[in-house]
Amino acid sequence: MATKLNPQQQTAVQTIDRPLLVLAGAGSGKTRVITEKIAYLVRQGLPARHIAALTFTNKASREMKARVSKLLDDKELRGLRVATFHSLGLEILRKEHKTLQYKAGISLFDEQDKITLLKNLITHSSQNYDIDAVTIYSGLIGQWKNAFVTPEQALSLAKAEELEAAQIYADYTRSLKAYNAVDFDDLILLPVLLLQQFPDVLAKWQNTLRYLLVDEYQDTNLTQYQLVKLLVGKLGKFTVVGDDDQSIYAWRGAHPENLAQLQKDYTRLEVIKLEQNYRSYGRILKVANQLIANNPHAFEKKLWSDMGYGDPLRVLAHKNDLEEAKQVVAEIVHHKFKTGGCYGNYAILYRSNHQSRLFERSLREQDVPYFITGSASFFSYAEIKDILSYLRLFVNPDDDAAFLRVVNTPRREIGPTTLEKLGAYANGRHISLFSACSEMGLKAHLSEPALARLQKFCQWTLRTSIEIQSGDIFAVMQAFIQHINYHQWLHENSPSQAAAERKIKNVDDLIEWLQRLAEKVDDSENTLEAIVAKIQLLDILDRNQAEEADSQVSLMTFHAAKGLEFPHVFLIGFEEDILPHQNSVETGNIEEERRLAYVGITRAQHTCTFSYCTHRKRYGDIIESAPSRFLEELPQDELEWPSKKPVDKEEQKVRGKANLAHLKSMLS
Repeated sequence: MATKLNPQQQTAVQTIDRPLLVLAGAGSGKTRVITEKIAYLVRQGLPARHIAALTFTNKASREMKARVSKLLDDKELRGLRVATFHSLGLEILRKEHKTLQYKAGISLFDEQDKITLLKNLITHSSQNYDIDAVTIYSGLIGQWKNAFVTPEQALSLAKAEELEAAQIYADYTRSLKAYNAVDFDDLILLPVLLLQQFPDVLAKWQNTLRYLLVDEYQDTNLTQYQLVKLLVGKLGKFTVVGDDDQSIYAWRGAHPENLAQLQKDYTRLEVIKLEQNYRSYGRILKVANQLIANNPHAFEKKLWSDMGYGDPLRVLAHKNDLEEAKQVVAEIVHHKFKTGGCYGNYAILYRSNHQSRLFERSLREQDVPYFITGSASFFSYAEIKDILSYLRLFVNPDDDAAFLRVVNTPRREIGPTTLEKLGAYANGRHISLFSACSEMGLKAHLSEPALARLQKFCQWTLRTSIEIQSGDIFAVMQAFIQHINYHQWLHENSPSQAAAERKIKNVDDLIEWLQRLAEKVDDSENTLEAIVAKIQLLDILDRNQAEEADSQVSLMTFHAAKGLEFPHVFLIGFEEDILPHQNSVETGNIEEERRLAYVGITRAQHTCTFSYCTHRKRYGDIIESAPSRFLEELPQDELEWPSKKPVDKEEQKVRGKANLAHLKSMLS
């Protein structure tokens, strides 16, 4: 990208006297505009501690921080907040916990913790436990929170079929409060309620955050929009950057209408369009523009580039999905050989994660290195979290989140009512749940059997903690896993024998990994404490793994690819019922699917290849597939269909040489 800002970027950076919406097309340098604007604000005399830039992912936040640090020195940067919406929400909650009647050290529930609590609540309510009910209620509660609906409102507005879910929402909220815990969606909802209800707290935060910059604004939900509105106040000291054509998260509550809503809420709003693309060749942009023109728009824009026109976009047809995987991998091997590039230049994008399997197999068979973005981390499995939570509790019995995860896993007949009363008591005394179990005063709040079960668990935890920290860690680990009948618990709670065996194997792998980790611990340290501390840094390990992807073919979903770019992109499964997805076709949500295809095309810098099958294996059957309707919407004179061209003998020779060279490199 040129070192100078283009005129539209320059105007966006220097407009600070009014609310500003920057409509930033794909590859138009939006991150640069935000970082340059932060530097500009500081140089105009606004201290960095009064500026906040909000992103949606930790990765985007890290990238933004790194870029700003190249524009300002450490002194100028002091106090700058570059954070995700959720981390800002957590900061507000931690600083204002007393106002919301929480104690310090709020626990954060992840999705698995949420599911476990809901499962307990549903089991103890009038209905029978049903895994589908848990999933449905979890989704509904998330939707309510993202749409800024409180439990009271949900109960009063619920239709007859939603009434039970609304009641569970109220019970769930009460339980969380008793545990001094919040879930992911609360990190936005609770700060909004706080700022609405306490004008002095609102004034304090408006004075702290005097200028707000928001990235990917089209992905905000209704609650996030409320948070932005409250923080910027009537003056509207903000810059939001977004692109309605890249809004692909409606399924998780994103509300692209928030872009148009700004014009209604801020009459002085200025709109600046960034249409010059610094990523892709002109032909790729022409194809993308024509596709997205089929969607209705609140704001019209058209991407252009001065990087040259580029080659036609190719459309590959295959007789089945096995052939598709083999052919696409062969194309990558051939292209790399012909151009002398590296595997990190190639990305394979798909609509759903399951589509990656055949490609993984073909890449492995060809000995081509690859990296899958967005695949489940080993440490996100429930059984791994369970064992690690036990270890966290043995190191620190006051870890409320760990306590709540394992106190009834496996079942010890310690239900949500008991835990809610325990949480309320601990909250009132400002102590941990574990400490509260041994207090005399708890007797007045719990039945004798419930108290006995809690105290039995705590006594066992203390004994095991002493054993594991003073003896052979791994012998004690094996013994406690056996003592709690954890393997039997996995068998009882798995959908099949194979699934249970897979989970048991994961636990065995975890212990092996922890043993290797223990070998690297300094003798002067408490081994278990050191292991637990290292596990807290796992996100850094994940980050390092992601950074090694530079020399590997990237495999990821269209959703995961947003914000990224690659010289050569393969868009696979371009078929009806895959893209657009069957669910979206049935619910009439074609526009978002078209935006998803647009996002895929605009990831490509130099070449873009579409791929589809005439037959595909789905649900065990071979079924006929039709090419995606989106292929018909593209400018046909910019596409090349190799299957419709006569065989090029010269090209066949080149491909033969490429395969031979690749085989030689594999053998060497």
